[in-house]
Amino acid sequence: MVYFQISPIGFDCRKDKNNCEKYPDFCLECVKAQLEKFGLNLDYNLKFTIIDSEEKRIQMFRDLIWQKFLDVLNIKYILLMAKESGLALIDYPISGAGVNTELLTGFIQANIAFSESSNTSNGNANHGNNHQFYEFQYKTFNILLKNGQFIRICLVLDNKASDSLKILVTDFLSKYESRYLNKIEAHIRKGIMHFEDTIDYITDTFNVKLVFPMILTHTLLPDELDLIQKNPIQKAIMDFAELLLVSKSFFFIINLIDEVQKIVRIDANKILYEVYQLIEKKIIIPTTIETAEDTISKFQESRAVRIASNELISSIISNDDAINELKEKVKHMSEEEVKSSIFSFIRKAEAAEKGLAYKEAQEEYEMALYLASGFDYKEEVGRISFMILDLDKKIKELELEYALKIGEKAEKKKDYVKAINYYQQGLKILYDAQELYESRIKKLKKKIANLQKNL
Repeated sequence: MVYFQISPIGFDCRKDKNNCEKYPDFCLECVKAQLEKFGLNLDYNLKFTIIDSEEKRIQMFRDLIWQKFLDVLNIKYILLMAKESGLALIDYPISGAGVNTELLTGFIQANIAFSESSNTSNGNANHGNNHQFYEFQYKTFNILLKNGQFIRICLVLDNKASDSLKILVTDFLSKYESRYLNKIEAHIRKGIMHFEDTIDYITDTFNVKLVFPMILTHTLLPDELDLIQKNPIQKAIMDFAELLLVSKSFFFIINLIDEVQKIVRIDANKILYEVYQLIEKKIIIPTTIETAEDTISKFQESRAVRIASNELISSIISNDDAINELKEKVKHMSEEEVKSSIFSFIRKAEAAEKGLAYKEAQEEYEMALYLASGFDYKEEVGRISFMILDLDKKIKELELEYALKIGEKAEKKKDYVKAINYYQQGLKILYDAQELYESRIKKLKKKIANLQKNL
């Protein structure tokens, strides 16, 4: 048997408190009775809180996410060590440059030995409720350390640990030892070091993704875009994220919050709450600096190779004399003239894009990219590449919307051949970003299969 402790549970009773005779005196008994129908054992560890409005519920989540963010911002290093030997099993820096883990583990061992031998908590160790924490200073950092049965966890912090972080550490240690008991026992018996594949679990538990570099999805569904447009905070977040991506291939949440707050006077926790919703929807995507830079590098390299081999990027300008004319001009242009031309092409492209003249915008961007690649202006290549990716995304969204609308109209008129044809066009567009559209692809394939039965 496996017993699951689920905490906290949120339960919507779906009753109007103004019309409920049991509110608020008998809410606990009523909720327990309803939950017990699902086979939930509520005899122990039940914490009951009434949140009697949507505003309070959202505020609770805002506060919770904000505290998670503050806690992970405080963490510089996460270190897991074997309890007996003191050997480092996981050495994971978040922003802990300059921490020598060998010296740190020695320092920790000495402090624990001293604390245990003196059997006192004179500021070096903090005891309470049978949950022992060691807290001490190391150089300019605060150290939070806790022992489990087999391992100990050490957090290197900027400031003292919050109560919520201590609770998280206690919960993590118990779950980690249970989850990876086989690995721990293999290390104790044979000295096997195989813990790298547990890092994802550690980063998930401590919400490290909130301080990861962020990128934006290259594919945004029309209905998702519509919802963002209707949410002024999310719209501001997306606008500023795109601005930050002009100069770099990634951004950080803390910088994004700062930029939004400069224009929109709103509490940081409200902004973070909306950012978190966009992360959950995979519109803002946590990544690593290496991955973000590698992605743009590969994109740049692919385009540069094709330009160098005279394989033109865009089919739109492949037969255009303009690119050939530019090739001749560039032979006699100074560096200043090249930079001026790049700026001019970008400005024309942005104007065309605003006017929904996407083909013209694509031509101008490609010309700018041709110059930037030829003169190895890496920052400009990166910036223009993202502009082209964003434009490609808009074009695909329009093509998808058009294909589905025509397909739906044809289906209503029982012109099944035409409907299937356009739905298949939409399917091809969805397959370009299959990982984002799996459920939608399945629905569209099912629709096509049903229509084919009518033929």
